[in-house]
Amino acid sequence: MSLIMNRYLNILLLGLIGLNASQTVAKSVSDDSLQKQRIIALAPHIVESLYAIGAGEQIIGTTAHADYPKAAENILRVGNYARLQIEKIIQLKPDVIIAWKTGNPMDDLARLEKYQLKVVYSHPQTLEDVANELIMLGKITGREAVANSVAKKYLLNLQKIKQKYATQNKVRVFYELWSRPLRTVANKAWPQQQIELCGASNPFADAQDDYPSVGLEQVLVTLPQVVIQPGQHSADSPDGLNWLQWQHIPAVKNNFIFHPNADKAHRMTIRMLDEVVVLCEQIDAARQFYQAQS
Repeated sequence: MSLIMNRYLNILLLGLIGLNASQTVAKSVSDDSLQKQRIIALAPHIVESLYAIGAGEQIIGTTAHADYPKAAENILRVGNYARLQIEKIIQLKPDVIIAWKTGNPMDDLARLEKYQLKVVYSHPQTLEDVANELIMLGKITGREAVANSVAKKYLLNLQKIKQKYATQNKVRVFYELWSRPLRTVANKAWPQQQIELCGASNPFADAQDDYPSVGLEQVLVTLPQVVIQPGQHSADSPDGLNWLQWQHIPAVKNNFIFHPNADKAHRMTIRMLDEVVVLCEQIDAARQFYQAQS
């Protein structure tokens, strides 16, 4: 190789090194700026996910029921599921507002955008979307490396659960989302996806709505082998059905009535998966029991 060619390659290599170094510095400055942004997070699951990637201290405002982790209880409240305090939000001068697309009042969100505030939307619809949300939040806060790592771990754990129960015999489940009126889950509802993940079947899975109302007689004739009654609607709550009065139901007769922690199971966060693991194990215990009886 000629001396001229060697010099050319050396100059080119030095140029590339310099370019990469400048890009690294630029990204570092950019990430540092993003990590100082003032954020209003308008849902408990958004708050929880921001803390999961180390961005919790950037939150300056949130809504009612954002209570995890413990530090989240000290964040200023700027509304609830029914109404946002627009004036208070404007006064806080956030750099970005992260809203829940289907969980915040749309008219209030439209008003915020009208004031030219930056609004980004959280819209998880599937269990896999929890990872996508983390990655999105990582980009917003300049914490992509941490967010990608947390998202990857979450997806690996989700896949392990899928593989464990994918080929297991189905267990017939009734999910009591609400008792007055009696309401269950179906289609792509968040708890319905969890039921399917655990290898269970829901007789109402194909109902027209994601959260359909059902008649008690409709439920009783399905003879559920497992009843899922989220924590806040357990039998000792005035909002829950007392299933013990229907002793002919297999779930009642064999004591397979489970009470998952609703705060954990119903939030679209990585912590949700811990509760689903417990629920799947409980359903599997029922599965093993019924298989032994057959």
